[in-house]
Amino acid sequence: MAKYTELKREAYEANMEIPKQNLAIYTFGNVSAFDSSLGVFAIKPSGVPYAELTPDDMIIVNIEDNTVVDGNLKPSSDTKTHSVLYRAFKEIGGICHTHSPYAVAWAQALKPIPILGTTHADHLVTDIPLTDILEDDAIKKDYEEETGNQIIKCFKNLNYKEIEMVLVACHGPFSWGNNALKAVYNSRVLEEIAKIAFYSIMINPHVPTLKNSLREKHYFRKHGSGAYYGQNG
Repeated sequence: MAKYTELKREAYEANMEIPKQNLAIYTFGNVSAFDSSLGVFAIKPSGVPYAELTPDDMIIVNIEDNTVVDGNLKPSSDTKTHSVLYRAFKEIGGICHTHSPYAVAWAQALKPIPILGTTHADHLVTDIPLTDILEDDAIKKDYEEETGNQIIKCFKNLNYKEIEMVLVACHGPFSWGNNALKAVYNSRVLEEIAKIAFYSIMINPHVPTLKNSLREKHYFRKHGSGAYYGQNG
């Protein structure tokens, strides 16, 4: 349908950033783009290689019941995770899930990524959180939906607008933003932070976390009313 053309284009362009940014191989990973006025999101079709995708291949899904509104292919197997997050995190417009190796390694090691330096603090002032491991009954019930619920549980006392990324235990990273391209940007940032933290701990296993004054200085150079980084400061 013509009314979904722009939403499909946004989702397509964001999905094409996944291989471009080396965030996944083959058919791994997916991005979605949400239109709150229409109550739908566009998402990558399941199991289709990135090189074969076109904007028309993007699947339009109803936010409430996950029914396919437009499209001839099966949507991503992670569709229900995306819809859970859109319903809970009311102000986001895009979600990205990848299998980038450093972020996945931290998720598989069951470790949140500690804030060790200013590269991390440029984007958030806390560790990158890690969900709990899914219980067996949740896995059997509805794995993808329960994955979304596990992320929501992890953010019970966290602000999703300040922390736009998470590690799902034993699985890998999810990120989000005000649009689909920002969600991919956050995934790429997460992977870089994960890599730097890994090397830092390899060099010095006893490296301390970054002190608060440096966390706040670097974060607020880029965020908030007093930001001065870039050409708009």
